[in-house]
Amino acid sequence: MAEYVITHFGISKILFIPAFVPPMKDTAPELAKHRYKMVELTIKTNPHFEISDIEYKHSGKSYTYLTIKELYEKYRIDGKIKFIIGTDAFEGLDKWYKSEELRKMLKFIVFVRKKEFDSAKYDNMKLKGYDFEFASMQFNDISSTDIRNRIKNNKALTGLLSAEVERYIKKNELYKN
Repeated sequence: MAEYVITHFGISKILFIPAFVPPMKDTAPELAKHRYKMVELTIKTNPHFEISDIEYKHSGKSYTYLTIKELYEKYRIDGKIKFIIGTDAFEGLDKWYKSEELRKMLKFIVFVRKKEFDSAKYDNMKLKGYDFEFASMQFNDISSTDIRNRIKNNKALTGLLSAEVERYIKKNELYKN
C-alpha cells in the first residue's frame, strides 16, 4: 500500500510509526519491540520509507492525536499530514481519542478492504468534516490472525512477508498463541 501511495499520490516519503501499545487492542507491551523490528526489516531497502520511534519511546498507549501533534511540532509541517488507513479503521474514526482535532490535522488516504464497496456509505464522514479520498488496489489482506493460524498449522508464510521477517518471527517464536 505504501508503494502505491508513493506512485499514485505524489508523496516522496512515508513515515511508518509502529504503536507501542495500540489503544483499542489488548496487546502485551513487550511485543512493541518486535512490531518495531518487523517494520524496520520490511522497509529497510526502500529509500522512500522511514521508521519512527515516536510512539515506541513514550512506552504507553499510542494515541494518534498525540503522535500527529508531535509530528507537527517536530517537522514544522504546513497543511495536513496524509494518513494512510483502511476502511475498517476509518469507519470507527469518530471513536478515536480527540477525533475532532484529527479531522483538522489530517487528510486520510483510505484503502478499500472489501470486495463490495459503496463510497456513499462514507458521505457522513464528509459531512462531519473529515478530509479523505479512497485508494483502491489489489492487495493481499494480511492480518496477525492469518499469520498466527499459518504458524499454528505449520503452513508457510511465503508471499505474505519477506523471508527476513519470517525468520525473525520464527526465531522469536511470535504469533504462537
